[in-house]
Parts: sequence; C-alpha cells; structure tokens
Amino acid sequence: MRSSNPVFSRRGFSRDGGYAGFGAAPQAGGPAAVQGNPYAGGNPHAQTQAPTNPYATGDQQNLTPEQLQQMYGAPPAGPLQTGRMTMDDVVMRTGMTLGTVIVAAAAAWIMELPVAVGFGAALVAMVLGLVQSFKRKASPALIMSYALFEGVFLGVISQVYNERWSGIPMQAVLGTMAVFVGVLAAYKTRLIRVDARFQRFVLGAAIGFLLLMSVNLLFAAFGGGDGLGFRSGAMGIVFGIVGVLLGAAFLALDFKQVEDGVRYGAPREESWLAAFGLTLSLVWIYLELLRLISIFRD
Repeated sequence: MRSSNPVFSRRGFSRDGGYAGFGAAPQAGGPAAVQGNPYAGGNPHAQTQAPTNPYATGDQQNLTPEQLQQMYGAPPAGPLQTGRMTMDDVVMRTGMTLGTVIVAAAAAWIMELPVAVGFGAALVAMVLGLVQSFKRKASPALIMSYALFEGVFLGVISQVYNERWSGIPMQAVLGTMAVFVGVLAAYKTRLIRVDARFQRFVLGAAIGFLLLMSVNLLFAAFGGGDGLGFRSGAMGIVFGIVGVLLGAAFLALDFKQVEDGVRYGAPREESWLAAFGLTLSLVWIYLELLRLISIFRD
C-alpha cells in the first residue's frame, strides 16, 4: 500500500518496500511455513528465497537462507536496537514541524509583514516542499526550513483574513483540529478503510480538484475577478467543502503510512517524512477552512 501523498510516493511505507527489519519474511509455502504449519500448502521441497533489503549491510545481504531463517526464529530486536521508526518519533517530529509553523506564523502576525513578503515566503515554501518530495531521503533541515517559510505565509494571510473577518483564523484553527481528531477517530475505529480503491479515488479527485483550481486561477489572473467563480458564492462553498474533504482523506492516507511504517520497521529518519506529510495535509485543511468560513461570513 503506497500513498498518493507526494511525500511518501518516493519511498512508501509498505512491506514490499523493504522496510521490515532484516528483509522480507520467508515466502509462504517454503520450509519455514511447512514446518510451522502442517496444513500449509506449497511444495515442501521449495527453497526459501533470500530477501533483499536496501537498508541491510553487506554482510546481511550475503547471509544464506538457513542463516536468515535462524534469524527470523530469534526474538525480534526492538526499535532502539535496529534504528526503526516508532510512533514517539513521529509525534516528536510532527510537534517540532508544526511548532515551527505556529511560531513563524505568530511572529509574522505580530510584525505585520506586508502581503508581498507572505507570498514570497509561500513561493519559497513551495519550492522547498517540492525538493523534499522528490528527494530519496528525508532532510530535517529542508523540512524545518519549509515549516519556517510556510508559517510566515500563514501568519500574513491569516492577518489579511482577520482584518476583514475578525476572528476567522481562530475558527479555522479550531476547525482544523476538529477535522484532525475526527479523521483519527474514524481511522482508529475503522470507519475509514484505507485500501487501494480509496487511494485511487483520492488521487483522482485531488488531480481533478487541482486542475480546476489552476484553471480558475489563470482566468482570475488574466480576466480579473474570481475567474470562473469556483472560489466565491455557492460554487465557492461547494469547492471549499470538497477541499476540506480531500484534506481529510489525505490525513487518513498519512495515518495509514505512519501505521505501516511503524509496523514494517521503516528507518527512524522516515519519521521526518511522516511529520512533513502530516504538516502538508493540515496546512491544506486550514487554508481551505479559512476560505470556506470567509464565504459563510459574507
């Protein structure tokens, strides 16, 4: 299971991604399966295939099938011994990334930075986010720099909205928190089932949504006004709700990838990518709520 989130698309948290501690588990039907289960199917004379793990050392890559099978039968090493990602790692990195966003946003608000500075910060954040999304490995410095510039943009744009609709940023923050808690509860209780069909649907809907918003932005840039009207009035409400729902769906995908990463033993540095993905989804939801609430306030 791989996420449609660009942060995870380069290296998905999955069993076939080679994250499991020392490699993939022995193939079903091989000696290990037959000896452990008298009812197991397959050829009892089949040889166990040596797994491949991109994170294994040279010595581990050269282990024989018998050595690997003995290793699998031994008590598993804990995350601290193997350098695997844990839920605490994800929580700590996410707290650091979101904390940087909040502090930068508060500083930009207090300093009353001009709108031009905010949009410049948004452009820098977008470039940093794209660079990290296509990197093979997580870069903490790059992710924290993204959070810094994204926070400056959010602080500036939130102040602009607050000057016209007093109190709207706090309403959007509370709404974002409510969406996060609601999606997390729905995911944990399996009301939301994140499978391949769900992923394909979310990916297709997100592509269509972004294409429509891009066309609307082009019409607004060259024709003036609100372009095709997708961001104001009744159509603005519809697309605002769709945007929030898409952000919630991406949160569910993020939760799935974090769960798989912890379960299958992703390297500890991948927790930075998990934090980055969660931050992207939360920023998306906040901006969509900001615009949606402003339409209702009008």
